[in-house]
Amino acid sequence: MKKFKTLTIFFTILFILSNQLFADDIDYEEYGNSSLFVETSSDINEKDEPNAPNINSRAAMVYDRSSGMVLFGKNENEQRKMASTTKIMTCIVVLESSTLESLNTIVTVSSKSAGTGGSRLGLHTNDKVSVMNLLYGLMLCSGNDAAIALAEHVGGSVEGFAELMNKKASDLGLTSTHFVTPHGLDNDEHYTTAYELAIITNYALKNETFRTIVGTKSKTIAINNSSKTLTNTNELLRYLNGVYGVKTGFTNGANRCLVTAINRNGFDIICIVLGADTKKDRTQDSIKLIEYVFNNFSLFNLKEKITSEFENWKLCNYNSFEISKGISNNVELCLENLKYDFLPLTSNQIQNLNIYIYCDYKFNAPLEENHILGYLNVYIDNQNILTLNIYNSNFIDKKNSTDFFIELLKKYIYYLESIFFCD
Repeated sequence: MKKFKTLTIFFTILFILSNQLFADDIDYEEYGNSSLFVETSSDINEKDEPNAPNINSRAAMVYDRSSGMVLFGKNENEQRKMASTTKIMTCIVVLESSTLESLNTIVTVSSKSAGTGGSRLGLHTNDKVSVMNLLYGLMLCSGNDAAIALAEHVGGSVEGFAELMNKKASDLGLTSTHFVTPHGLDNDEHYTTAYELAIITNYALKNETFRTIVGTKSKTIAINNSSKTLTNTNELLRYLNGVYGVKTGFTNGANRCLVTAINRNGFDIICIVLGADTKKDRTQDSIKLIEYVFNNFSLFNLKEKITSEFENWKLCNYNSFEISKGISNNVELCLENLKYDFLPLTSNQIQNLNIYIYCDYKFNAPLEENHILGYLNVYIDNQNILTLNIYNSNFIDKKNSTDFFIELLKKYIYYLESIFFCD
């Protein structure tokens, strides 16, 4: 009897510890909703040279979706475990491997999927559920069981699906990201960085179905034709102005993580916090960083500034070009297209923004169309942030013998006119 009690206590402790070790997005902290959020005005410096707020998270970044500019960074290139933020990549790989019709395909849940621990959709072996409903279970309640079901359906196995995830990471040019699982439970070979997670998120948000899923606060789905209502684990969704996604995460190895997408009046950013000690910390850190950016940065019309400077430069230098042996010196100047019109800058950065144009003026004919003649550089605080090519849109051919004869004849006529018709 005593031995039986000892074994019971042992397995009970083991069960509790295993749940904590493999938990993901399960809250062990008891907070009322109000204590998760903080007023951040005292943490924000609204002067021309803003001081970034102090945060608890071990790595963080704020990324401007339009320009790709990093507006805040803390250990943003450090490789870290990412917990359930992994599911951003899982979701986009599934969506890109599916058609709209195949999202309605019914998946039969395997015993492996049903037995997956941590945060769960609540699947059982042989349950029948559609791919789309699994995706809602994946992203709203962070179901690790849904992640395995989707991985087996799309990749044939967890390992096969991980290959698809890593291929997508490679396609995106990521060098510090590696996936082993579709759910993000702790594994030393499963990691990313705050910066590369922002790249993944930015890519995923371009998919309309993905945006719809991660922007959903609650959703009623069907499992075995029975209804189940899911609630999004993202505490900032529908709470903080402009938030429209995307994903929470927690494991003991990764700590608290949160990826947030926010759009206010066309200013569209992604905020990443990784490795926060508590849920309260990740929430407060995210709010601090988001408000810091929107209070101190504004969208500067860089395209208008560049266009104005370039047109003025063309007027001043249009007649400066000399095409040796060319039939003409009339170079039609063009500027490489800007990939974005607006750039988020502080008022101090706007004051210290300068544009410099470097260009050669002498060329030998023939001058091929779209030949690079020079560069336009944009500097902020003496740092080059952008370079655009200057090129010609017209072809200038080399003179032939007839051209030279006509040119010589014109010079001779001009010479005669100067002799006979001068005063």
